[in-house]
Amino acid sequence: MENTQINAILTPAGDGENRRREERIRRRFWHTARKAARQIPFMDEVVAGYYCALDRETPARVRGTLLAALAYFILPLDTIPDFFVGFGFTDDIAVLMAALGTVRAHITPAHREAARRALEDIDEL
Repeated sequence: MENTQINAILTPAGDGENRRREERIRRRFWHTARKAARQIPFMDEVVAGYYCALDRETPARVRGTLLAALAYFILPLDTIPDFFVGFGFTDDIAVLMAALGTVRAHITPAHREAARRALEDIDEL
């Protein structure tokens, strides 16, 4: 996936769009996370990013970047549809890596601990 495509996906949106993204993410994140858990080697960081994106203490620009990346992650049909076994999450990985690399300093130990606990029980979420 090209950097220009990734940058377009991660472009900050307005407050209204971010609220819509957050609602979609809250509804669908865990369903997608369970499917992707074995295919994304840094799933702990993705889940920590999820908690960071939902944290009202996280700066708005950081939340916007994470919400955009997570919204792309939960889309069933994106550049490479997720149902293609072995390849489906390749584009999601590129977008998530770019977003997480950009905002890593804002993911707190509390976000990481919440992610660790959630991943222990991912089949129950």
